[in-house]
Amino acid sequence: MSRFQRKVKMISAAGLITVPVLLTGCGIFPSQTSQPIDEPPSIIESAMIKAAEGKGGALQTAQATIYLKDQNGLLAPVTMSLPTLGDLTFAESELAALVTGGAYSGYLPEGFTGVLPQGTEIKDVSIDTENKLAVVEFNSKFTEYKPEEERQILEALTWTLTGNPDVQNIQLWVDGKKLNEMPVNGTPVAQSLTRGMGINLDLGSSLSTNSSPVTVYFTDSTPDGVEYYVPVTRLIEPSNDRLKSALTELIKGPGSGELDMVLTTGTLLESVVTGEDGIVTVALQDDIFAEGVTVPTSLLQSVVMTVADNSGNPDIKVKITLNDQKTVIGEDEQNYGEPVTKPEYINEIPI
Repeated sequence: MSRFQRKVKMISAAGLITVPVLLTGCGIFPSQTSQPIDEPPSIIESAMIKAAEGKGGALQTAQATIYLKDQNGLLAPVTMSLPTLGDLTFAESELAALVTGGAYSGYLPEGFTGVLPQGTEIKDVSIDTENKLAVVEFNSKFTEYKPEEERQILEALTWTLTGNPDVQNIQLWVDGKKLNEMPVNGTPVAQSLTRGMGINLDLGSSLSTNSSPVTVYFTDSTPDGVEYYVPVTRLIEPSNDRLKSALTELIKGPGSGELDMVLTTGTLLESVVTGEDGIVTVALQDDIFAEGVTVPTSLLQSVVMTVADNSGNPDIKVKITLNDQKTVIGEDEQNYGEPVTKPEYINEIPI
């Protein structure tokens, strides 16, 4: 029985993608040994001391969502305040936070680690806003990883940078040379990377050369019991109603035992309707929820995020009805019967 089931008893639009690209270097569920949290490295510690002493101005921080590896070896978005280091741009700071044992490692929540090899340096990130392209250059340490880590590195880089509104495509360079394939396991990267590659890939039972990806959100908990969302891309049979297919997969629950389902096995998807105003209304039926009962936020937010990620519009507005009730109050006291959007920041986990 999942934590969600115990709880309720107590009360990047991607189109079709080619399977060979998705499956190249597909070891995305590596085992992981828990590592202790490092103290803030000296470069940050020094900046903090100077700021406290009134030297060099106040320590500047920026809110960022980066994709880190959790205790189960899955990637999850984590929102954190990144101190500005030297001349690093915002995008360069995001990627620096992905470096194992790097300058930001002491700022990561317990149970989360970066995926880039230790010693990786972000030499440059240039963003072409017109073409929404980020060109990223690393030093040679970027190439020092195990074959089974290759796909996860690509996913973390892509999903972290494409969280910025000016970036939809990623191009990788190492020491002045453009990569056409990854150096260890040979994953093709000659074409720009996009969120169409998916994340935490679940092949499911419908794998074929005509499979279509949908990304859904389940939950897990940190060692301290803080719940957080985990995106999973699942390959399914193509459908004319992408949103309905994605929500159907959400109701099925996670295929991995590490994750918790957010909807119950008794949940029925009655309809998914996009109105003339562009607002998507999701009608759910579930007898476990009596009229007026407060609904778990994780259930409601997972529906909203799943719709947003599969609609092609991350800012799309979503309304939810439950058992024909148009007022649906979450534990966060928000009425999801009114239009809401995907949160700007996900998984703000305290360190």
